[in-house]
Amino acid sequence: MNSEEIKDVVVEALEDLKGTEIKVLDVHEKTSVTDILVIASGKSSRQVKALASNVQEMVKANGVTPLSMEGSQDSGWTLIDLGDVVVHVMLPETRDFYNLEKLWGDDAPTDESETESAS
Repeated sequence: MNSEEIKDVVVEALEDLKGTEIKVLDVHEKTSVTDILVIASGKSSRQVKALASNVQEMVKANGVTPLSMEGSQDSGWTLIDLGDVVVHVMLPETRDFYNLEKLWGDDAPTDESETESAS
C-alpha cells in the first residue's frame, strides 16, 4: 500500500471508534522521516488505547505491519509508526500542550527553507 492508502485506512479506523479532531498533515517536504502525520484525539485514556489498537488491527488486515507503537496508558499519547505514515492519538489536553499541528503544519519550515537559512 502507498502512503495515501495507508492514511485512508488509518482515518477510517479512527472514525470507526469516534476519534475526534482527526487532522492529516502532509509533511514530506518538512522531514525525510515520514510523509504523512495523522493526529486524532480520544476522550479518555481508554479511548486513546482503543483507537490505537483499532488502527493497528485495520492496517494489519490491509497488509501493513506497524514498525512500532509507543506510549503508555498513563501518558495520554500513543504513537503508531507505519513508516510513511505516523499516527498520534492523544487526549485533548496532551494535544493542546504539544500542539503538533503548529509544529508540523503550514507554519513549519520545509526542508528547502531550512537549507536556505543554513546557507
